[in-house]
Amino acid sequence: MRIASNLSRLRLCELALTAAVMALPLLAATTAGNSFIRAARAEEPKKIDTSRLVAVGGDVTEIVYALGEEGRLIARDSTSTYPDAALKLPDVGYMRALSPEGILAVNPTAIIAVEGSGPPEALTVLKNASVPFETVPNSYDRAGILTKINKIGTLLAVSDKAKALETKVGADLDAAIAEAGKRPEAERKRVLFILSTQGGKIMASGADTAADGIIKLAGAINAVGTFSGYKPVTDEAIVEAKPDVILMMNRQGSHAAANDDLFKQPALALTPAARKQAVIRMDGLHLLGFGPRTAGAVRELNAAIYGG
Repeated sequence: MRIASNLSRLRLCELALTAAVMALPLLAATTAGNSFIRAARAEEPKKIDTSRLVAVGGDVTEIVYALGEEGRLIARDSTSTYPDAALKLPDVGYMRALSPEGILAVNPTAIIAVEGSGPPEALTVLKNASVPFETVPNSYDRAGILTKINKIGTLLAVSDKAKALETKVGADLDAAIAEAGKRPEAERKRVLFILSTQGGKIMASGADTAADGIIKLAGAINAVGTFSGYKPVTDEAIVEAKPDVILMMNRQGSHAAANDDLFKQPALALTPAARKQAVIRMDGLHLLGFGPRTAGAVRELNAAIYGG
């Protein structure tokens, strides 16, 4: 009886061990499946409440309107001047000098800001608040515009609308850029973008800037594209740059500079642009916004530089 009992217990142990071994692949598959599901969920774009949206950046606001989602907007920054309807929204300040208190005071459910907004300490406060803060990447080319549209469309959960807008804007850009690109390199004019002339110092646009990007798309050459960013330039550098055209934004007050005052500056007076009094002024957001209207800006700037 004792031997039979021992054999019985041994068989039960064998059966249990066999069942455990057979269950291992199923357990591994289940664990792997759960890991896969967790990874897939992690890759899914997070959904945020954008029913009360603050837009920071004129391009961000313009894209929200172009997507037909302006009903979500409750405030915008001071660079958001298009379309005219946006001007009726509360202004939370300049995108590079934001006040967290002013933005949070309008009780938003989400904030969408273009890359480059600031200052950093203000962004830290906003990102640490209970309101979702999303940044839209910015680059000064065709791909950058379409990326912004896609990102904002995803955040607003209107991907189909964004795809349609991307297709439309992309085709328009392709046509405008191709037309401007037909001009031979030897015939391309040198353009000096001047951000300001305050204090008699000329702040010009080098490479990796919105001005540099639009000048190139319009089939021209940035006369001071050897340095990066916006910097003050010396008289010698301006003379050596030999700009054929001066490009500026339409500005008011102390930032404005009439043509006569502009060319009274010794360095500018010695340029080809001065001899021809060649100055182009355009709306800043239209020219430098890199949003849905940029194809129009490319055509307008090209026509202003070369005629037509």
